[in-house]
Amino acid sequence: MLKKLKKKVCHSNLELVDYGLVIFTWGNVSAIDREKGLIVIKPSGISYEKMKPEDMVVVDLEGNLVEGDFKQSSDTATHIILYNKFPDIGSIVHTHSEWATIWAQSGQPVPVLGTTHADYFYGDIPCTRKLTKSEINSDYEKETGNVIAETFRDLDPNSIPGVLVNNHGPFSWGKTPAEAVENAVVMETVSKMAFYSLHIKRVPAIEQALLDKHFLRKHGDHAYYGQQ
Repeated sequence: MLKKLKKKVCHSNLELVDYGLVIFTWGNVSAIDREKGLIVIKPSGISYEKMKPEDMVVVDLEGNLVEGDFKQSSDTATHIILYNKFPDIGSIVHTHSEWATIWAQSGQPVPVLGTTHADYFYGDIPCTRKLTKSEINSDYEKETGNVIAETFRDLDPNSIPGVLVNNHGPFSWGKTPAEAVENAVVMETVSKMAFYSLHIKRVPAIEQALLDKHFLRKHGDHAYYGQQ
């Protein structure tokens, strides 16, 4: 079942290691088949070194196990909330990458200071509010998804394809696993850039015209970046 999607999800999980975004078993990638209403996700706690496409787990949009020899990722409920709330996305990445997690632990958004950030995110990368004690103690992973959705109540997840969960770490997404991983790599990179930029001097946000130019030339209705 979903052999091609399992292969893509497994490959993207292994890419997290290649890009230095995860250590041990931290992090996960999932992807959804919208027509079938099924999600392929990394199994919980499985070593990346031993991971194979057939190890990937298939669940439905209720979180029920459909296929797999292992238990699904502990973050599955968060992924399900995001797939339901953000209908245009096809894949989700969660890591505890160092620089993005530093910003998450600070409870601050990553400010858009330059064109590297603006090429991928049409504004600051937001940070959620803290979860309440009752949210933590009730259905933690589901409430993590809910607080992300709440943060995007007035934001476009297609234009800002990632978020920091307060005290936790980054989530990113895209239409494909490859795009979601790329956005995770960019989040980590611009998080590091912003940290150092702000420690060199107080840096103002990028000018709106330059933000518009760099984001819209890649993602706007009249985009011209790359091969058409």
